[in-house]
Amino acid sequence: MQNEHQIIGAVYAAKKDSQKADDLIRDYIPFIRSEASKCISRFCTEQDDAFSIAMMAFHEAILGYDGSRGAFLQYAAMLIRSRIIDYQRKEARHQGHISLYAEKNEGGPTILESLADTRDHMEESANRQATKQEIQELSAVMADFGVNFADAADHSPKQERTLDACSAAVQYAVENQALLEEMLRTKKLPLAKLALGAQVERKTLERHRKYILAMLLIQTNGYEILRSHVGSVLRRKGGKPV
Repeated sequence: MQNEHQIIGAVYAAKKDSQKADDLIRDYIPFIRSEASKCISRFCTEQDDAFSIAMMAFHEAILGYDGSRGAFLQYAAMLIRSRIIDYQRKEARHQGHISLYAEKNEGGPTILESLADTRDHMEESANRQATKQEIQELSAVMADFGVNFADAADHSPKQERTLDACSAAVQYAVENQALLEEMLRTKKLPLAKLALGAQVERKTLERHRKYILAMLLIQTNGYEILRSHVGSVLRRKGGKPV
């Protein structure tokens, strides 16, 4: 299967092309079947209602996905689980079955609650793995620019005013993709253009060049998890969201 960045590219292409959506669903049938099997606590066959529901949920995930939702497969897995649980709830109500809402032991958690707890741990593990993968990939890209995470930390702004200036430069680059493309092509930070466009002092950007470079690299190549984290940190510190 594709890595997360490749998946995201395929997902956005599938949003606009039904044939590409069908191809993506077909490629991920093992994943879809696995998620459905977890929900019904046995191997899910193509004859099971859960399989059809999971297929539709995966297609729904393609249409509804955006970068703010984190890793795509994690989002798709949660949507599959939600749709199958909704179906099981309706079936139980119509047929009088207790199903997932029965207590496993008297006074204890329901089967659904136990399943949800297990899935929460699995989702946390999947998210940690996706984050680790993004960090590894970003580290390799940063090395091409002669910078590493320690450099970025050492050159990070210590004062709120400086952080605001650096954030403004990052935001300007994000809104002007040609600058990001130039940076990737030349392996250099376009300091003069950033300073002029963001209306901040070039000396400030030069002092924090490695930090800004790391922040801009996170804005490229689909680092959704890291980008979301960095944006939330900057907002908490009072900087502009990026």
